Amino acid sequence: MKVHTTDYKNTFIQVAEDCPVSIAEIPTLKRNKTLANIQYEIISENPYKFTSDEIMLHCYILKNNIPKEEREQAKKDFFSKGQPCFRSSALAKRYGFGFHFNADKKVAIYPRESADYQDFEADETLIKVKAMRSKRAK
Repeated sequence: MKVHTTDYKNTFIQVAEDCPVSIAEIPTLKRNKTLANIQYEIISENPYKFTSDEIMLHCYILKNNIPKEEREQAKKDFFSKGQPCFRSSALAKRYGFGFHFNADKKVAIYPRESADYQDFEADETLIKVKAMRSKRAK
C-alpha cells in the first residue's frame, strides 16, 4: 500500500493571493476548536518540533476523538490516501500566516507582516509555494 505525505523540506508556504488580511490574525476560538485553532496552537507552541504529517495526524485524531487503542490503525488509514497539506490551511488562506519547513521537514509559522516572513520570501535557497486561493481567479 502506498503511503502519502504532506511533508515539505526547505520550503516556505506563502499566504494565498486572495488572503483578506494584511496583518495576521490568530483564529478566534468558537465553541469547538476549528482545524485552524488546533494547527495554530500546535505549531505556535512548538516551532520546528513536528512535521506536517505529525500535525495533520494529530488534528485528525483530535477532531475525530479516536481512542488510543485505535490510533495505530487510524494512522495507517489516514496516510493510505492523499491528505490536504498546509497550502490548503485556513491559517495561510484566511488568517495571514506562512509556513516554513526546515531541512528536517519540521514546520514553524510566521505572520505575514513579520521580518522573518520577509526574510523567507527573499531566501533564494528555499522553495516557495503559495497557499491555495479561497476562490477561483477570474
